[in-house]
Amino acid sequence: MTQATAATPPRTPPSNASEAIPKASFDWRPIALLVGLMALALPALGSPSTWLTLTVAGLAMGLIIFVIASGLTLVFGLMDVLNFGHGVFIALGAFMATSVMGWAAGSDGLLAVFAAMLVAMAVAGAIGFAFERVIVRPVYGLHLKQILITMGGMIVGEEIIKVIWGPLQIALPLPEALRGAWIFGDAAIEKYRVLTAVIGLTVFALLAFTLSRTKIGLLIRAGVQDRSMVEALGYRIRRLFVGVFVAGSALAGLGGVLWGLYQQSVTPQIGTQVNVLIFIVIIIGGLGSTFGCFVGALLVGLVANYSGFLAPKVALFSNIALMVAILLWRPQGLYPVANR
Repeated sequence: MTQATAATPPRTPPSNASEAIPKASFDWRPIALLVGLMALALPALGSPSTWLTLTVAGLAMGLIIFVIASGLTLVFGLMDVLNFGHGVFIALGAFMATSVMGWAAGSDGLLAVFAAMLVAMAVAGAIGFAFERVIVRPVYGLHLKQILITMGGMIVGEEIIKVIWGPLQIALPLPEALRGAWIFGDAAIEKYRVLTAVIGLTVFALLAFTLSRTKIGLLIRAGVQDRSMVEALGYRIRRLFVGVFVAGSALAGLGGVLWGLYQQSVTPQIGTQVNVLIFIVIIIGGLGSTFGCFVGALLVGLVANYSGFLAPKVALFSNIALMVAILLWRPQGLYPVANR
């Protein structure tokens, strides 16, 4: 006797590729939070002109903070390095701006500002290269040692800045072309804040394009996931990581110029003072997330400006309060990165 076997029906392939590989949906809730904050501020402020002035100022401030924090986010997100010495590159960029703009006194103000930005990025990037080779490289993968040794590097860097430029505060006034504001009815939009907003958006667009649309970005992200495999394919991932650290240091130098001009004065402790704000933004956005850092910086800038106008005493701890509220909602930040 032969035993009949039931034939199993063949599996039907999915009709298209999108059914076979589900796509991760973008989370719009942090964006909705940002828009909702701006919407709620309008009735609280009571005046559309005041709302427009504070909103533009807050967004511009947030974009300055993003430029400063983006370098640290880049280094931690792609290299897993906790660089607490990031502040020294910010201070270095700010002091280079005082020197360059001092040498260019009497020339076109805008050209002097852009020259200061380029020089600050170049010098901060070069110092970052040495910083990575001497201080960071021996402690890759050791977070506690990274914190201690990079903080020590920042202290030494501050003392070197004092030797070169002195321990006193140095004025960094805006050039004539960037002073004043454009008036729209009763609203005033400062010229310098518009410039910083354009620079901040440009930095974000370049980072997003490089990391997601170029071969270099693909190799860096692949090296983060499986370094040995990328090296087996013939790519020198260590050189790419050094380039990432140099780029992060250069962005810190650029941020130092923007922040120094925003404050219109520079001290050797400017990097240490901004470091706390940087880590608040990075924690809010999600450790290592560039887009999260972008949204978090905008939230910090808006909250600081709104609270400073409505309740100046609250503005003193508004950033901490915002961070606590975000972490209660999302303990890993707005856009958490896997395995962080």
